[in-house]
Amino acid sequence: MTETVREIAFDTETTGLEWDKDDRIIELGAVELINHVSTGRTFQTYINPGRPVSEATIRITGITDDDLKDKPGFHDPSIVDAFLDFIGDSTLVAHNAKFDRGFLNMELERCGRTPVPEDRWVDTVAIARKRFPGAPASLDALCKRFDVNSDARTYHGALLDSQLLAEVYLELLGGRARAFDFGSNKQVHTGERQVAIQRPEPRPVEISADEETAHAEFVASLGEKALWARYASG
Repeated sequence: MTETVREIAFDTETTGLEWDKDDRIIELGAVELINHVSTGRTFQTYINPGRPVSEATIRITGITDDDLKDKPGFHDPSIVDAFLDFIGDSTLVAHNAKFDRGFLNMELERCGRTPVPEDRWVDTVAIARKRFPGAPASLDALCKRFDVNSDARTYHGALLDSQLLAEVYLELLGGRARAFDFGSNKQVHTGERQVAIQRPEPRPVEISADEETAHAEFVASLGEKALWARYASG
């Protein structure tokens, strides 16, 4: 039986870029993946950071101080407990994981919770740079490379970016049809993409006597100059 792998595609939006100073998370977004494919289960919430949102963040996300003033802080059980329940002990998949890990763990430590250790994170930027050295590795660039529709991404948003990331992550691992197994539990791996197992022998053609007779009559009806008649003995 194939082992079930649960992962969480995860993204944050923040007041700024410096988690080790005064910046805070303003939005969490997460998408559940089972065996690298989205199940449709998601988590999303806005958070009052207790400080102003930077102008740069407003331009990128469209999220303003007014949007957050009535939201609970990260420490509120409706946020921290709900989020931790959603992710469980699953691996977190993030684009530039160091950034999101820094912010999430900072917020967890602020409210006395255990940080998510580094070995529970997958960084899709690192995977992309390994697969495509020298090529752009932004989420937008990877969406274009893999033809993932990002037309709805007028602004950055944690949930939308997590949903796009889930699709990109699957493509980085080889795509939906990564492996087919004809009667065998074996898989062939070449680099990062799994290759379908080929049949040991070609499948025999199964034609009934009536079908063969009908085909011969049809070919005969085409006349001696028909292409099929010239090559019928080949």
